[in-house]
Amino acid sequence: MSKPAFATLIFLGALVASFSYAGDERTIDIADFAFAPQEIRVETGARIVFVNRDDTPHNVVDRSGAFRSKALDTGESFSIVFDKPGEITYFCGLHPQMTGKVIVTPRSGRQG
Repeated sequence: MSKPAFATLIFLGALVASFSYAGDERTIDIADFAFAPQEIRVETGARIVFVNRDDTPHNVVDRSGAFRSKALDTGESFSIVFDKPGEITYFCGLHPQMTGKVIVTPRSGRQG
């Protein structure tokens, strides 16, 4: 396979991968030593992006141990896709008084 054909194949693969994500994306800001919104409701397949907008490092830790981000500096983010219904409670491992909850409901079957 020629190099141009291979490069085209790689580009098309990346393009398909970028369109294969069909879920909702929501942002939770980390600012003033709080998660905002503190509670959020999404459907399965949703991607939550946690963005640290504080001047202090923070991380995101699931109480059940399913995930733990690295310490996020100002402007850094951590994302996770929730693919199972349930309630996920999380906190900042560096500042445990900071807490939040994601409520994941089954996808409603709507067509986009």
